[in-house]
Amino acid sequence: MAYFIAKRLMQSVVVIFIVSLFTFLLAYLMPGDPVYAMLGGDITQEQYDMAYKEMNLDKPIYLRYVNWCADLIKGDFGKSYKYRMPVIDLIKTRLPVTMYLGGLSIIISTAVGILFGILAATKRGKILDTVITFLANLGAVMPLFWLAVLGMSLFAMHLKWLPSYGFTFPTEDFVKSVRQTILPVIALSVGAIASTTRQMRSSMLEVIQQDYIRTARAKGLKESRVISKHALKNALIPIVTLTGMSFRNVVSGSASIEIIFSIAGTGQLLVTSVLSKDVATTQACILIVAIVVSIANLIVDISYGYLDPRIRIQ
Repeated sequence: MAYFIAKRLMQSVVVIFIVSLFTFLLAYLMPGDPVYAMLGGDITQEQYDMAYKEMNLDKPIYLRYVNWCADLIKGDFGKSYKYRMPVIDLIKTRLPVTMYLGGLSIIISTAVGILFGILAATKRGKILDTVITFLANLGAVMPLFWLAVLGMSLFAMHLKWLPSYGFTFPTEDFVKSVRQTILPVIALSVGAIASTTRQMRSSMLEVIQQDYIRTARAKGLKESRVISKHALKNALIPIVTLTGMSFRNVVSGSASIEIIFSIAGTGQLLVTSVLSKDVATTQACILIVAIVVSIANLIVDISYGYLDPRIRIQ
């Protein structure tokens, strides 16, 4: 198992290295001069020369990349030209917000999706299966931003049950945090719940037709024990993959949710940085997202080895 984990860890390191290389080259793939792209054309020659040296553009590109990586290892992501502050300070305040919302969404969508998938599979062909399948198909085609706007219009604007903007951590004000979190988390979770439900239903239907499930039933075991003890673990293997993909989608999809609900998270920061051509902040956000997704994929791979010993043996 240790070799299996080490191998997957090395693969993650390689992926992060490749992403860091493309992220670094982002500044030089932008059209025009990188300095003018960030500061605009209305700058003096002195301001241009100063920014040119601050960005190390007077050095060879390979040396700039090495220095950039060295700064990253020390926790220095550069300075944001838009916010006039170190990028690491922006990340420290924004990333926990995105991770909190994304983590809640993954927990809720996985738990609810697995439960609905099991119910639909065990009640195949009945009314409950039809209702769950219909709702899952409906949730799968709903655009995330449309669902967020619809929820805001209904529950915030018309019914006035929930706030339409802002974010507060539970440690600051628990009640306010719950009220502000409901709409964004639901918007982030609906699509993932639908995907998990559909995948869990298909996986469970395939597993419960296996010979060992028939044998367990023939021994007189209760249906609930057959499902929980014998079928669930094998049916969860595809769900692990889907959960990892959902985590990536939640991290990337959080941008629209954070903009709609005026939440100061990493997604909103990334969009703002791209629009304002703040290269240092854009690079940091992309790299952070890549690292988070790589860690999620690593956890998924390790979970594979736990759920199916054949994978780690291979």
